[in-house]
Amino acid sequence: MSPRLKASTSIHALLSGMVMVSALSLATTTASAQSATPLPPVQVETSGDLATPPADRVVLGPARYSKAPGTTDAAALLETVPGVNLYTGGGVSALPDIHGLGDDRLRVTVDGMELTSACPNHMNPSLSYIDPSRVAVMDVWAGISPVSVGGDNIGGSIVVKSTPPVFANPGESVHTEGSLSTFYRSVNDGIGGSAALTAATGIFSLGYTGSWVKGRDYYAGGDHTAVHSTLYESRNHAATLAARHEGQFVAIQGGQQFIPYEGFANQRMDLTGNRSTFLNGRHEGEFDWGKLETKVFWQSVRHDMNIILSERTGNMPMKTKGTDAGYEVKAELPLGTTDTLRLGNELHVFRLEDWWPQAGSGMMSPNAYKNIHDGRRDRLGTFIEWESRWAPEWSTLLGARNDTVWSDTGPVAAYGNGGMNAVDYRAATAFNARDRARVDYNFDMTALVRYEPTQSSTNEFGYARKSRSPNLYERYSWGTQSMDSEMNNWFGDVNGYVGDPDLRPEVAHTISLSAALHDPAAKDWTAKITPYYTYVVDYIGVSPVSNIFSSGSSFPLLKIANHDAMMYGVDLSGGAGLWRNADYGNVRWSGVVGWVHGESVNTGKSLYHMMPINGKTAIEHSLGGWKSAVELALVAAKTQVDPLRNERRTPGYALINLRSGYDWESVQLNLGIDNLFDRRYYHPLGGVDYADWRSSARQGQVGPLPAPGRSFNAGVTVKF
Repeated sequence: MSPRLKASTSIHALLSGMVMVSALSLATTTASAQSATPLPPVQVETSGDLATPPADRVVLGPARYSKAPGTTDAAALLETVPGVNLYTGGGVSALPDIHGLGDDRLRVTVDGMELTSACPNHMNPSLSYIDPSRVAVMDVWAGISPVSVGGDNIGGSIVVKSTPPVFANPGESVHTEGSLSTFYRSVNDGIGGSAALTAATGIFSLGYTGSWVKGRDYYAGGDHTAVHSTLYESRNHAATLAARHEGQFVAIQGGQQFIPYEGFANQRMDLTGNRSTFLNGRHEGEFDWGKLETKVFWQSVRHDMNIILSERTGNMPMKTKGTDAGYEVKAELPLGTTDTLRLGNELHVFRLEDWWPQAGSGMMSPNAYKNIHDGRRDRLGTFIEWESRWAPEWSTLLGARNDTVWSDTGPVAAYGNGGMNAVDYRAATAFNARDRARVDYNFDMTALVRYEPTQSSTNEFGYARKSRSPNLYERYSWGTQSMDSEMNNWFGDVNGYVGDPDLRPEVAHTISLSAALHDPAAKDWTAKITPYYTYVVDYIGVSPVSNIFSSGSSFPLLKIANHDAMMYGVDLSGGAGLWRNADYGNVRWSGVVGWVHGESVNTGKSLYHMMPINGKTAIEHSLGGWKSAVELALVAAKTQVDPLRNERRTPGYALINLRSGYDWESVQLNLGIDNLFDRRYYHPLGGVDYADWRSSARQGQVGPLPAPGRSFNAGVTVKF
């Protein structure tokens, strides 16, 4: 552990001590595709960690994946959560966005692991490390997320949990079960399969999950031209050993991932190898005084980038090595029948090496370029949270947390010190001469008030102060020439970016109001509206430096910089049963609408990647094991764009998707058609079509990235 972690604050010491007392009592008591199909969120019953969770929380259940055959990206399962959109990435690597705040502004955990993008282009985000077939629950906290869910984020939290261990039923000596799944998508000849196997007794459980997916470049709608650098392949394996006994649960999980290649059409680079290994353990226990949950994790990643020569020409080897490790301890103590106190302590340690081997002669020689050397980012956080139900109609949730973030990097180096490398050599020398260590003391708080005057009305008001410290690339990307600055780009716009060690943490103040009407059981019909407003002090945006001209197109050089910003918008969602008949089945309608506006306070110009007003709706029919749906997605034209980044406008569009499936006792069949009328469209957050622009040597501005055309999809699962 870094010696810098020896320093801490008084609140760290106080709450860490309280958690250690809880842990000590435990020790003395006892020796865890990207898909174009918009589907409505599936609500499931969960015990959760809050008696009255915030109104903008949505839980996606296990049925969500089975309804979307061919989904290869776990992020795609979030597409119909109110307020959530996706930045287009590779075939398994889209980035979620909540209310205009995405990527590192969200806290995303996978089975309790907080995983960092160990890549200057963020090609390996957290959700790329879990196959959709393994997802059991996705818990989405949009906007106002409790401090107990995590810190170091300003946009919300996404908590992903894989399929839990299965144990034998009472009277069953040994329980075995398994499943095999496969799928096909015509738009890119995508194929894949997954397997799950379990052997368990009433106390012990051993499980395995594995998956493999592969797809070619997808075809755009209309003219059916292939979109370069959209191919991919991914392999995942995980094993879990778990045990339970008298209110205690322990699980140890380990796994590996290998992505041999993955194209990124809106980046200058492609992924040419991603190998990761992880270990993850957790304990959940119930005691006379309350509950205790402990998690520890470790993951190591080796990541390679270059240009897939079948897609475009060039040679630019880039390599990264990243390690995430940490722990989380949470205690829940009931205080009478109406109050609950929660407190916790967590540590997240991240190490990064980012270097670019010399390639040939000229500028990229004779040495390796050190982009991030000995990068360190450590976060120690503590929280305390009080939940109370003051009366049958009124409840509150109050919380505060402190996160101390240490970041630093070692000396860097250019490819060389003369000729075309002279500018980079001087920049590296200046970077190495300055003090690069930074310490941020961040403070968060959340206050939620819920009022339920009747069984058919739920109203909530919330305020949150959330903080996020810059990531290593935002602070320590140092190259100022066109080639090296353009390689540090996780935005999909192929511009050039240079960091700033003096960046201040973002501090977001969010106000949210939610009003919902529903039937007393909240099952037959529901309607909800959630307006929100966020003001971000020291929002990490960009400032212009210069224009860089390459092959007839202008890509500006931008410096990462602090500016105040604000975002406001509204989410609408609802659903209703339209028809129930024992002979002809049930018909239900559901839909969501989202709108967000974001602007820089000092200029009044639009922030980057603001999703225009959009809506998704579906009519679903079910009869016994048969389920079918017609789905409609509507997106307005994108006219508010960030002029500093030359962000592209996109036209509005409407998509119709069909799906149907039948579920027998041991076999499940799913069929679907995405983009039924083969509409050519461009996702507003898709970035630019750099791969096709580069491969065809076109002149002028790079256009927006075309989205997939019509796709016939099929999937089958066999359970045994």
